[in-house]
Amino acid sequence: MFNEVMPHPVTGEAMPPATPAATMVIFRNNPDGGLPLILMVERVKSMAFAGGAVVFPGGKVDPADYEFAQSFDHGLAVDEAAARLAAIRETIEEAGLALALDGLNEPADCAEARAALHAGESLQSICATHGWTPQLHQLVPWARWRPPNLETRVFDTRFYLVNAGDAHLPAVVDNTENRALFWDSAIGVLDRLKRGEVKAIFPTTRNLERLAQFDRFETTAAHAAQFPVKLLFTYVEDRDGVQHICVPDGFGYPVTAEAMTTALRG
Repeated sequence: MFNEVMPHPVTGEAMPPATPAATMVIFRNNPDGGLPLILMVERVKSMAFAGGAVVFPGGKVDPADYEFAQSFDHGLAVDEAAARLAAIRETIEEAGLALALDGLNEPADCAEARAALHAGESLQSICATHGWTPQLHQLVPWARWRPPNLETRVFDTRFYLVNAGDAHLPAVVDNTENRALFWDSAIGVLDRLKRGEVKAIFPTTRNLERLAQFDRFETTAAHAAQFPVKLLFTYVEDRDGVQHICVPDGFGYPVTAEAMTTALRG
């Protein structure tokens, strides 16, 4: 559950605890037509993790998320439900968007809830106050990443897809962890990376490349269903004298390695 010791998926050896985290890949239909748009947040440079990089909204799973997960019937394992609740909570905090919550007509109408979260109130308390019910099955499992223990901070991060459809989602930066927000297609974000307009850590880039294979939320979700989520443990391999950080085969990623000299890590 919280900071549990996990076995290495290859060797079976116990790995040091990783911090549970969750992130939400938010799709919206492009009002101008074309490829769906995805929300990206640019973190402030002073942040210890992924400082200055663009990421999907998300963050650590808190003990309160586990408590909330144990308080209602959702048909999921507690750690899975807690991660989905964390993704919902963090998206409210970081982007000012409340998604996968029944009882809320306008996702952007959550300023009061956002302020309460920043003041330390729990998502469970806020949902009770506003009459919101989490709809956890609206979050489509996409991936679960855990880096090698070379990193200073090791996160066990679950990624979820969410379809916001035609909803009007302006999104507003939180001015604490993030300095900017923008909507773009996965291909568009990759183009920004190539031009040097933004930067991204290794997992974000690999996930953008995977997302860029599809032109609709429905085909993206169908692809996700072909690769049931299991722990993806990245590893380092020497290739012709150059160390590469690698993704195992069989997880749906079109690009599975990058030289450590160019890969940006958290």
